[in-house]
Parts: sequence; structure tokens; C-alpha cells
Amino acid sequence: MKKDGSHLKKNKNILYTGFGDNGTTTLFDCKQGRISKSSILVEALGSVDELNAYLGIIKVCSDNDKVILKSDNKKILYSHILEEVQQNLFIIQAELGGSKMSVSEKELIKIESIINKIGEILPPIKSFTISGGSIVGASLDFARTLARKSERRVISVADEGSRIIGNGTISYMNRLSSLLFAMSRYVNHICSVVESHPHYNRKNKVVLF
Repeated sequence: MKKDGSHLKKNKNILYTGFGDNGTTTLFDCKQGRISKSSILVEALGSVDELNAYLGIIKVCSDNDKVILKSDNKKILYSHILEEVQQNLFIIQAELGGSKMSVSEKELIKIESIINKIGEILPPIKSFTISGGSIVGASLDFARTLARKSERRVISVADEGSRIIGNGTISYMNRLSSLLFAMSRYVNHICSVVESHPHYNRKNKVVLF
């Protein structure tokens, strides 16, 4: 079937075009024409999209459980924090797509403030922690790994030179995984979950067989 756009004119609500059936896609600025879906740039966009979508699941779960960060006589819903993060991830996707948008320093300061507040409440970290505890806590820890992957992909784009990525965006992506880890620890803390740490030896290892 020839992809000449005629099928789009007949149905403006169609959710596919078929133009990418040859493994290529176009981005916001379209300066380079169609590019391979396997490119570093598209991989970065996909990684950020994956993270954003998964945060949506956690947002719903945390809202259902009414998970709240309490600090300085203030109560902040986890779902509100995650919604703001999702909004910023869309800015990063737009930047990767060729827009002149970039995450502002104000947004970076916001998440640093939350990390610092949680740090004042929780005991200091003395070792790596094994993911688990509550559903929201474990999910946030998994989101942390997705954030790190997205960060690596975004930096690859910057290193490649196909996009100029703002310093604010690079810093935000670096800090985001710390935010998600802090939020994971905090929700497990208020759920009275005792943190589990790797033993690195067989002395305290649970023997199943």
C-alpha cells in the first residue's frame, strides 16, 4: 500500500500513519528528514517515554494508597510530585525532538528540596538496599533504574552531537534517580518496612535448598 497521506485525510482521528513501516520516523524539527528508529536519538526518546509511562502507574498506585510526604508541617501527595516529574520529562522529550525547550534550574531546585527533606527524616544510608518492601516503594526503585537508563541515553545523544542538550536537563536527569530512590525509601519507612541489605557472603544467606 502506498503511503501518500490520502488515508489520513479521510480519517483525521486515525492512530497510525504507516509511514514508519520501513523502520524510520521523523522528529519535531524534521531537518534531517526521516531517521532510523534504531538511532541513538530515537532510543533516548523511547527510554524517556518508557520512564514517563511507568511513573504514571506509580502515580495511580500512590494516589490510591494516599501516600503523602510530611515535612515542615506540609503534606505533599506523591502523585503531585510524580505529575510534575512527568511534565518535565515531556519537556526533555521535546528537547530531544529538536525544540528549544529545556528543564529550568527552578525545577532542579524543587526536586533537590524534596530529596533534602526526605534525607532529614530517614536514617543515613550505610549500604546498598535490596529492592522490595511496599508495592509503591519497590516500583519507585525500579523507576530509579529506568531514570538512570534514560539519563545514559540522553547523554549519548549529547555526546553524539545530534542535539544540544541543556545543562539543566542533564542535571535534572542526574538528580531524578536520587529523587525516586529517596521517595522509595521514604514510603517504605512510613510503611514500617525494615530495609534489607546485601550480605555479599554465605554467612547470613537464606538457604532454600
